[in-house]
Amino acid sequence: MSGPLDGIVVVSLEQAVAAPLATCRLADAGARVIKVERPEGDFARGYDRAGGEISSYFAWLNRGKESITLDLRSSDDHAIMRRMIGRADVFVQNLAVGAAQRLGFGVDTLRAAHPGLIVCDISGYGETGPYADAKAYDLLVQAESGVLSVSGTPGPLGRIGVSIVDIGTGMNAALAITQALHRKALTGDGAHVRCSLFDSIAEWMAVPLLHHDYLGAAPERVGLAHPSIAPYGGFATNDGATVLISIQSDREWRDLCELVFGDSSLGTDERFATNHDRVANRALTDGVVAAWFADRSHAEVIAALSDARIAFGNVNDVSGLSTHPHLRRHTVHHLGSSIDVPASPIRSDWPNPQRVPAVGEHSDALRAEFA
Repeated sequence: MSGPLDGIVVVSLEQAVAAPLATCRLADAGARVIKVERPEGDFARGYDRAGGEISSYFAWLNRGKESITLDLRSSDDHAIMRRMIGRADVFVQNLAVGAAQRLGFGVDTLRAAHPGLIVCDISGYGETGPYADAKAYDLLVQAESGVLSVSGTPGPLGRIGVSIVDIGTGMNAALAITQALHRKALTGDGAHVRCSLFDSIAEWMAVPLLHHDYLGAAPERVGLAHPSIAPYGGFATNDGATVLISIQSDREWRDLCELVFGDSSLGTDERFATNHDRVANRALTDGVVAAWFADRSHAEVIAALSDARIAFGNVNDVSGLSTHPHLRRHTVHHLGSSIDVPASPIRSDWPNPQRVPAVGEHSDALRAEFA
């Protein structure tokens, strides 16, 4: 079965994570994605060697694309780029602000020549404002946005363990492009859509920001706990495991007390009866839960929570994820090797692509096609 974007042509002057993730989603949906790389290739190819000849990042984000290497300072290569864009539905770029325009591929130039073209610009802080010219990478924007200040445990700050800023921006860009494609199908009009790393993570910071602005204080870093809900956190069993539980309502708290702890009186105790009470008395609340956990093994805890339909999660490491029974994988191929990446979170009736291109693998064919 063909994908919903079958027949859509995307030209992407992309590198690193955010733009490649956006175009990966489009390729997964059946779009033809032509990835334009420098003669030496996208620098993300060399981030690590987990994928053999390519990095884990590149193997994850570049399946189903065609790769052409172009030197856009060359008049011949510049002309090929112009012709490719002229036949495209979408042009994506995540160069430094102003770089695409200096190369002759700014949005005004492209939309004037091709009114039906959808242009997606991905940047660190947007094209205007005091930070517009600042270099922006995932960890830098994690720091600027304040997300680090509400993450982890009290003490020294630490990076969020995955590139959440890049990933969130890439997802936003893919959504914006598909929205623009839908409008184009209805009206024939192209569009200019813009996504920045800072805007993406700042929007995700809505709850801490609103707490700061309207309640007078942002949530503190509370480690394996939730700043607004109790009990919602990690507790240790007597055999060294840590299990998270999540009580989302006062009814669930009463169920936990009666069905798991065997003490229904705790469910209506005025210190714990409502979430407001439990958060106000967090040390006491967590102490009740921690004491029950500490007397039981991991297996006993899981069995009791399961029987009572109390939400829980095991605190795994990456090894635990690797063997997790719910982990789905997707095999991609590159230069004769196979790499098992996590499967797309979008389950569909159409298959995902399986090949990751070598640097400039399709250059000759694309040069001939767009000669």
